[in-house]
Amino acid sequence: MKSGQADLVPHPSVVSRRVNDEMVLVHLDTNRIYSLNRTAAHFWELIAAGSGRAEAEAHMAETFDVEPAELAREVDSCVKQLVDEKLVEPKPKLSA
Repeated sequence: MKSGQADLVPHPSVVSRRVNDEMVLVHLDTNRIYSLNRTAAHFWELIAAGSGRAEAEAHMAETFDVEPAELAREVDSCVKQLVDEKLVEPKPKLSA
């Protein structure tokens, strides 16, 4: 599965804090600090609250005045960066 298509959750070693319109992330394993812009911060908050990618993207489409195709590209880019930096991981599958 393409990394941009999996539902994601914050990596357990990442802590976050909202600072005005941005979100600051600290990866405790690497001590690297990241700053997410307003849009990426909103996406982060949605997935941290348990939203899947599709649900988060739908919510963002209602929140931001942006064309769906542009939003999808922005979310793809954000997800790629979050995955590349190991700030998120695939959401665990619930076993029955």
